[in-house]
Amino acid sequence: MILMDDIIREGHPTLNKRAQEVSLPLSNNDKKLLKEMLEFVKNSQDSEIAEQYDLRPAVGIAAPQLNIPKRMFVVHFVGFDNTLYEYLLINPTLEPLDSNNIYLPGGEGCLSVDRPTEGLITPRYNQILLKAHRYDPYANIVVPIELDLSGYEGIVFQHEYDHLEGILFTEKMFSDLPNAKPAFEIKSND
Repeated sequence: MILMDDIIREGHPTLNKRAQEVSLPLSNNDKKLLKEMLEFVKNSQDSEIAEQYDLRPAVGIAAPQLNIPKRMFVVHFVGFDNTLYEYLLINPTLEPLDSNNIYLPGGEGCLSVDRPTEGLITPRYNQILLKAHRYDPYANIVVPIELDLSGYEGIVFQHEYDHLEGILFTEKMFSDLPNAKPAFEIKSND
């Protein structure tokens, strides 16, 4: 079981290095790691388990945060459209689909950042296309996937993707971004 002590913190060199591609088919160790990452995120959202193990709440986690420099991350959250976003992703690529910048009002948080960052803005693309391989732990299969994401949901995926690129959100913070809008005010180009 992954605990907070397993998560490396801001200043650790692994967090500032681009993670390595993952070989496919997935090894049993990589499958196990992805399942454990998903379990951590779910546990962090369960108030009883989180309190028992002193887990900070999370919507995602990337392998580099566990000092494993591999291009894998997991997200598990219910979006503002009431859709469950549960993805165990391998070797993602990200392409911006428009030039609008958005940010999360109140600022972002991160399991690897222990200092307060409230009121600071991290710019994100409003709409992205994310391509990856998705591991389905229930069917034990890996399939290619494309996700067109915007708003809050897109911010979550961009935050985790940045971990694979060796970037913490704290390296992209501003006190003001005149051309960026809060994620809840701008719509995608659909």
